Order: sequence, then C-alpha cells, then structure tokens
Amino acid sequence: GQRIRAGLYGADVVLKLVNKAASTSQRKTLHSCFSDWAAAIRVAALDCAEEENHEVCRAYDIHFYPTFRYFKAFTKDFTTGENFKGPDRELQTVRRTMIDFLQNHTDGDRPPACPPLDPARPSDVLSLLDSRDGRYVAVLFENNSSYVGREVILDLLPYENIVVKRVLNGDKGFLEKFGVSSIPSCYLIYPNGTRGLINVGKPLRSFFSSYLKSLPDVRKKMLSLPEKPNKEENPEIVVWREFDRSKLYAADLESGLHYILRVELAAHKSLAGAELRTLKDFVTVLAKLLPGRAPVRKLLETLQEWLANLPLDRIPYNAVLDLVNNKMRISGIFLVNHIKWVGCQGSRPEFRGYTCSLWKLFHTLTVEAGTHPEALDGTGLEADPQAVLQTIRRYVHTFFGCKECSEHFEEMAKESMDSVKTADQAILWLWKKHNLVNSRLAGHLSEDPKFPKVPWPTPDLCPACHEEIKGLHSWNEDQVLLFLKRHYGDQRAESLRPPRALPPGPRLSDGSQLGLDGRLQSPSGAEGRREVEAAVPFLGMGFSSLDMSLCVVLYVASSLFLMVMYFFFRVRSKRWKVRHHRPSV
Repeated sequence: GQRIRAGLYGADVVLKLVNKAASTSQRKTLHSCFSDWAAAIRVAALDCAEEENHEVCRAYDIHFYPTFRYFKAFTKDFTTGENFKGPDRELQTVRRTMIDFLQNHTDGDRPPACPPLDPARPSDVLSLLDSRDGRYVAVLFENNSSYVGREVILDLLPYENIVVKRVLNGDKGFLEKFGVSSIPSCYLIYPNGTRGLINVGKPLRSFFSSYLKSLPDVRKKMLSLPEKPNKEENPEIVVWREFDRSKLYAADLESGLHYILRVELAAHKSLAGAELRTLKDFVTVLAKLLPGRAPVRKLLETLQEWLANLPLDRIPYNAVLDLVNNKMRISGIFLVNHIKWVGCQGSRPEFRGYTCSLWKLFHTLTVEAGTHPEALDGTGLEADPQAVLQTIRRYVHTFFGCKECSEHFEEMAKESMDSVKTADQAILWLWKKHNLVNSRLAGHLSEDPKFPKVPWPTPDLCPACHEEIKGLHSWNEDQVLLFLKRHYGDQRAESLRPPRALPPGPRLSDGSQLGLDGRLQSPSGAEGRREVEAAVPFLGMGFSSLDMSLCVVLYVASSLFLMVMYFFFRVRSKRWKVRHHRPSV
C-alpha cells in the first residue's frame, strides 16, 4: 500500500484529507499560508473523493472531512499519524496546533531546518546587542500565550540576513530597558549596530512579517528542497451543461448515490452495531421510496434484501462495494460509477455537487414518504411521520463526511424534529432547515457565486409561495408544500411502466431528468446504451451469468456426491461380504 513518508524531505508533514466539497481556494490559502514554513513542516492535501485515493483514505481510517494528520520527520515505518486536536478547523487554530506539534519534538527527532521556537533568555538577547555579523536581529516581546513570535520566526525561515527571536514579558525591568510599553512589540537591531522599536500598523503577525521581509538585503534563500509542480495552477476545466432549474435530474440523484455508496461508506473499513443498523434503515428508505430507472431501483432493492437477511453482526465494507459494483453479475442491476452533475453542477469543480444532490435526495425521500406511505409497509418504519427524517438524521450523523455540517444538522434535529406529527410537516421541516442552512452559509467561501444561497423556492419558480404582509416577506406554506410535492413528486408510476416509444423531440445531452410533469426520460447516446446493456438478462430468459454458474456448480456437486455415495456403499458391501463369508469344509 501507499505510505506517507515524512522523512522524504526531513521535515514534518501535515496531511489535510479533504473531499471534493473542499474549496480549491481554501486549499490554495492553506498552502500559501504555510509555504514559508516548508523547511520545518510541509502541508499536503489528499482528496478522498478521488477514486485512486479511496484505498489510502481507508488505510488511514478517515471518517470525516477535513481531517488533519501530523507525521514527524524521518518517519520510516507505516503510521496513521497524530490526529488534529484543535477545538475547530479555523486557519489560526491549525497554525497554532502545527507550532505545538513542532515544539513537542525532542532534540533527536527535530527537523534539522526548524529554528528554535522556545523563548530566548534575557542574557542571550543582551549578547545579541553587541554582535556584528552583518545580519538583522529582530526580537519579538510577547506574553506566554501568544503565538505571534513563533509564527514570525517560521515566516522568516526561508529568508537570509535576518535572525528572529522571541522573549517573554516576565521581567518588567528588562522590558523597560528596551523601551517596550506594550506587547507584542518588535525590537530591531540593524547590521550597522543601530537599534530600536519598529512601528507597524497593527501588532499582528502579518504586519511584523511583512515589515521584516521588506528590509534591505533581506531576501529568500536559494531553494534547496525539490518543489513539486502545483497542479492547481491549471484547474480542471468544467464542461458546462445548460439545464432547467425547475426540473429534478436523475443524473444528480444517481451521482449522489454513487458518492454515498462508493465514497462516503468507503471511510468505514467495516460496519457493525449502530453503523450497520443505520445503513440498513437508510438503504431500506432508498429502496422503498427513491424513484428512478429500473436498474438503479433493482440494485437498491437487492442491497436492501441482502442487508435485511444478513445473519452477521459485522460486515466488511468491501462486501457492500462488491454488491454495488455487481461483482456477482446479477441480471438487471446497475449504478453509474462516475459523477455527472447536471442540476447540481457548479461554476467550478469544488462548488455544489454532492451536497446539492444530497439535499435533493433527502427532499425526494420525504415527499415520496408523504405521497406513498404504503411503500414503507412491513419495514418497521411505517405509520411514523418522523421515520424518514430520523433515518436521514442518523445517516448524516454517522456517515456524512463533513463533521461540522453533521453537528449543525444534529443541533437542528434536537431542536425541533420531535415536533413533526404528520408527513406534510416532515416535508416542510426539511425545507425550512435547508433554507436555514442556506442563510447560514450565504457569503461563505463554499458559496458558488453563480448560484448564491438564497431562500428557495425563488419567486420565479413559485410566485404563489411568496407573500407580503405589512411590507414584510412571508411564506405561504400551503403553496410551498404543493410546490415541493410537484418538484420532488411522484415519478414512481412512470419509472415502473414498461418501455414505450417516446414522442419525437430533441435528445438531451445533459443526462436523464425527472421533470415537474413526473416523466423520467431515458439517457441518450453511447453512455445510455452501455448502462442499458449492463442490465440485459442472460440469453433473454431472465437468467444472469451468476444463475448459470450456480446451476453448473450444483450439477457438478450433485454428480460428485452421487459418485462418492456409490463408491462408499460398494466398498461397504464388499466389507460386509468378507466379514460374513463362511468357507465350506
């Protein structure tokens, strides 16, 4: 398997494990923020949504995104690294945790290029006043809880002709000697011996670092570390597909299913206990309620039946994956093995996508549960208006990769999900919470500028949903409910009908869609033909190659059994004859 070897560069490594939902701009910010620290600690990002990284992410037991792992320099044996222990994932917290990680080294395993980060003694600082080695010496005065000094030391690490030290403010007399009246402050000793406090706009890390980097003769050292090409300078080209925002596209739902079954679940090497129960219930809800093409529905029904009849308390994820990939070659089941966003496409690859499709999937399930409650009969989830919502809640809590998002959803569920008493209230509850999430994330880095997060449905999609009372906007929830039932409504009857000739018209290039009229349109082109061919029965008789293989195996086994029994009784008969044979006198 692949290993992360921190010793490659003789520096510590921080690995950020992300998924596609992580913004490219955020990754660039992370790399640019720590680029000057690379000699001591390097930052790398691994996208767990990419198929070639699935095995690595499983090996490192990654369950949530983003996940930070720390690897010490010169590590040779395989290790899953140290988990990030910060209270949040804010950039400032990550920086400080990285510094703590560097300071936890012993002298023997400290990265060679890492400068001393511990505070200097007053006597050491006084000796610097008389030094004449042609370099600048910057002394940062700060308190014990401040990270400014250590951050500036690392920021100036790749620069020559300057040395940065930090001193704590414990000795007031010492501070007065240097004229320091407030902290943090920076005292600068020039190469010619002149010295004094420097005046920056604000006593912040960025201001101190910028000032010191701009000093005459302070320049970057010649790079001694091999630099890998930055692939993000040539971002992935997005092929834009025009689509109708008033329609629900099967391509989005199927791509979301692909991501759930092949990416999110892949974060768990095995499933047992509450995890397995959650998966069983979630797959049951999908199999009973999700409309779509026959091969996809049959796959979900097969997976649901297999999980329901499973006698084991623990199953490996690979067993689920084998069924999803149809390794048994069961007739008539198929799920796309790639992502193709249509209604959920973003203006850049990191925008929208999976989270958009997940919301659409959840809305579809609540609407289908309201319009077809009989679909859940016999599952143990019937007659409970909260059943689908609670199943969604458990899935998000257990499997959704964004930990912060799952925590927010759990807070909303604890706050008001118990108030849901009818299926219609369940539909509206999810709609309200979706709009609440949109409001919270409006203006966030994850927001697609081409698809701003605004209250939905917008007036152009549903004019009757919007009212104005005394000059204030108000929702007409009866109209919202009708709109949701139409938008995510019943495609089940259409998807289960036998194939029929479609009226002539333009062929869609952006995937099949579930329109407001409830019609499920088939995919066109070679891709659609390949998907249909994957579901064709063996010899047109409804037998798959697995069925035929089982017949052959049973035939051979039966023949061997009969042969064994024949020889057994024959040998036994001979022994009986020998034992009871009486020779004549």
